[in-house]
Amino acid sequence: MDSTLFLQQLVNGFSLGSMYALIAVGYTMVYGVLRLINFAHGDIMMVSAYAALFCITSLNVPFLGALSLAMIFAMVVGIATDKIAYKPLRKAPRISLLITAIGISFFLQNLFNMLFTSTPKAFLPPAYFEELINVGGISVTFGSLLVPLITFIIVVIVLLILYKSKYGIAIRALAFDVQTVNLMGIDANRIIAMVFALGSALAAVGGVFWASMYYSITPTMGTLIGLKAFAAAVLGGISSVVGAVIGGLIIGLTEVIAVAFFPELSGFKDAFAFIFLVFILLFKPTGILGINFEKSRF
Repeated sequence: MDSTLFLQQLVNGFSLGSMYALIAVGYTMVYGVLRLINFAHGDIMMVSAYAALFCITSLNVPFLGALSLAMIFAMVVGIATDKIAYKPLRKAPRISLLITAIGISFFLQNLFNMLFTSTPKAFLPPAYFEELINVGGISVTFGSLLVPLITFIIVVIVLLILYKSKYGIAIRALAFDVQTVNLMGIDANRIIAMVFALGSALAAVGGVFWASMYYSITPTMGTLIGLKAFAAAVLGGISSVVGAVIGGLIIGLTEVIAVAFFPELSGFKDAFAFIFLVFILLFKPTGILGINFEKSRF
């Protein structure tokens, strides 16, 4: 592989990793507050992609408008999921919440399979996503540069919310001790709903970008993507927002670069991310930026 091709694959890896990172941050925030692995998170990403497609094709909404509406729709779905499925089980054993999350995942997949069939739907991105940009002999699409840039901006905004706003202080306080937060007069359920809304909005951005980069969506697309994003969150440190971003980038780069070096193994590209995850966890079980799971908070 020459240096030009390597740099092109590096850009592609950063683009893919950025999408994993956006979804992984949602996993991290929900886990940090509730100690819940929300396995329905990947399916909220799928729901958002269908919402954006509907806005573009049926309502003739521009891409940015469709993205905004998809984020709002994802926030509503995320809050509704918490209110209907998770809130009644706040004091139940964690295994009950985990099983419920898996049930919500299957429900959303089958609902959209019934509404839109299992046939992949074409998702045409705006023309500027496919414009080629040449820099020093490297030819990449504008979309592959735009996705990491927007991911960086969004992550900075999330960190500012967590560390510079009163709602962020409430979220971090809730992550430490729910009972104490309630005694201080803070509505814990309201803060949890905000966490689900924020995480779902990030999943929506990741889902719409994924559909724009790969041109199609299916009702089951969230399963494997969600698992890889979860792996990214674990790799970076399950309760660290920055760690989730780093984990997403590492997994995206690993997947792309490994296939570039070993094209004959392209059929096993989905395995590379998990092999790398196992390798890292053997030496640092809490992830790259993680400490003890019961003490780590964002």
